[in-house]
Amino acid sequence: MHTIERLSAEEFPGSVDGLAEVLVDAVGDGASVGFLAPFDHEAAAAWWRAQAPAVADGSLIVWACRDGGGIDATVSLALAGKPNGRHRAEVVKLMVRRGARGRGLARALLATAEATAAAAGVTLLLLDTQTGSTAERVYLAGGWTRYGVVPDYAAAPDGSLQSCSFFYKPLTPVPALS
Repeated sequence: MHTIERLSAEEFPGSVDGLAEVLVDAVGDGASVGFLAPFDHEAAAAWWRAQAPAVADGSLIVWACRDGGGIDATVSLALAGKPNGRHRAEVVKLMVRRGARGRGLARALLATAEATAAAAGVTLLLLDTQTGSTAERVYLAGGWTRYGVVPDYAAAPDGSLQSCSFFYKPLTPVPALS
């Protein structure tokens, strides 16, 4: 059974290798998550290590999904830093290792990010994904609204330009307990 854990600033460095493995697997499968092939573990780990300051200051929340061993999936929530955007956040880097797909991990991670955002007072979530991807179907099934498609927005790992779909989801904030 998989468990989802939010990585604290102290736990994050020890999870970088596992997060890097998931990222390398996603890029190797053609996911347009910001990197071009060839993309190796060292480059992926360096990218994750560069996120440590944002994890430490709380502007980036990272979750790892494990099944008793390594990390099988991850998602992050990037909180807006601008004063006029504190009501919104962005879901980023939702990735599930190929061997762990089809088990509802993406849906579970997305629900975790949404619940955490709502509890933090976030009322609007945003994300983007490659048009026509499996991820796009996950977001549509999860009640997200596609508000536009931009042709040739980002390069896939092979360098080919791909369209990108942009989504939003309004949230109802969770009232604080008295």
